[in-house]
This record gives sequence, C-alpha cells and structure tokens, in this order.
Amino acid sequence: MTAHPLIGGIDTHAHIFRPDLPMAAGRRYSPAHAAELSDWFALQDKAGFSHGVLIQPSFLGTDNSFIEAALCAHPERLRAVAVVDPGVTEEELDRLGALGFVGARLNLVGREVEDYAAPPWPEFFRRLAARRWQVEIQRRFDDLADLVPAIADTGVTVVIDHFGLPQGGIDPGNRSHRAFLDQLRRMPDVWVKLSAPYRAGLTPDLAARSFELLREACGGSNRFVWGSDWPHTQHEAETGYAAQLARLHDLIPDPDERARILVRNPATLFQFA
Repeated sequence: MTAHPLIGGIDTHAHIFRPDLPMAAGRRYSPAHAAELSDWFALQDKAGFSHGVLIQPSFLGTDNSFIEAALCAHPERLRAVAVVDPGVTEEELDRLGALGFVGARLNLVGREVEDYAAPPWPEFFRRLAARRWQVEIQRRFDDLADLVPAIADTGVTVVIDHFGLPQGGIDPGNRSHRAFLDQLRRMPDVWVKLSAPYRAGLTPDLAARSFELLREACGGSNRFVWGSDWPHTQHEAETGYAAQLARLHDLIPDPDERARILVRNPATLFQFA
C-alpha cells in the first residue's frame, strides 16, 4: 500500500438512492428503502476504507443528480460511474467529468443486447475513451464473448461487473465461457470486478474457481478490483458489508495481492492516483 499512502482501500461498487427519487420507466426493480451516503461511509470507515466509487442504479435512469450531489460534497473521496444516453452531448460529458464521473454503465441484465458495432455506439465509446472513461457492463457471462469485443475495439476500457455473472461458476468446458476467457488474454483493457458473488449463485468454492480461471486468463491480478455492491439490493437479508469483505479475504488470502486489488488497481482505474 506504500504506492498510495493516503488511500486505505477503495470500494469500487456501491449505490445510493431514496425511494422518493424519480424512477426510470421500464425499470425491473423499485427500492422500498433508502441507501444513504452516510450509512455507506460508516461501513467504509469501520472497514478501514478511505475512498469509494458510486454506481448509478439502473432504476434511476439517466438522472445522475443524486450522485452528483455526493460528488460535490466529497470530491476527493469519491468517483462515480454514470448512466447516459449514447447521444449525450460533449458539454454534458465534460460537466460530469469535472464532477468526478469516470465511466458510463451499461446494465444489460434482462435487456436486449444492441449491435455495439453499429451507430451510434462506436463513436460514443470513442468519446469516452478520449476522456479516459470506462464502460462498465453488467451481463451474464454466457453473452460476454459476443458483445465485449465490439466495445473494446474502440479503445475504451471495459469493466465487467460481478465476476461477469457466471451463473453457477465459470465453466471452461462451456464454449461461450471459454471464448471470453480467450478474449481476456488478448484484450488488456478489459477489467473484472470481484463483487456480488451472490448475484451469480457463487459459493466460496465456485467463486475461488472462477477467480482462478479469470486470473489465469488476465495473466495475474492487475486487472481486478473489488466492490461491496452495497446495499445488496434484493439480497439484503442474506449478506452485508462485513460479510462481503470477509469473502474477499477468503478469496485472496495473500496481503500483497489483496492490496493490489483494493488499492493500487482501483486507484489507477478510477483516477484517484
């Protein structure tokens, strides 16, 4: 951790919201409770984390204003990933970047996948790349080999959420799983978040095996970050912040490797350093 002495740890995946905020049409989920920034900070402080990344929830659509307020209040401690339309103006991207947004999210779970090699997507991804932003993707592992190359080929950094959501674990005998592992070997700007194993039904053993396969494909641990997925929407009763951090310690017992994933890697990826 000496490379970034002011950073005690970075949680790269958390959401804040209130149920009275305007919700997006066609959403798959509507929260019944609030997830306040102060509550997340209290959990971070207890765990010894100094920085964090807020991810715009899909149910809030492209109205990123709740996160914007958090960034304005804590510009050094926070970065964020927005949800924006591909036709977003340069001025709006500049404004979001000045606030501390460093990426755009595509939550594709339960949605039809578009042709990301066709307009307006390639130009959108190139505009993000020019700003050193990332594209964060949430989609089942079975589909990643078909959609990620067209995005990565534009030069933008890609971050895959939640181990890639490999339901029941990554299976190298599965053709689509094997194809994406092979792509990871050839695409050095594709990263993976070790977060929310419960969203893919990953037991500790399945998570360990999946991480082993991902790490081998990536040639080491330099393209991994960790996120709590707080407040664990729709899974609140089965897990919590401390439990997810404990899962990480079990998954990565080596302190230096864990420091790389908690500090050095995310400090670079999310532009804290």
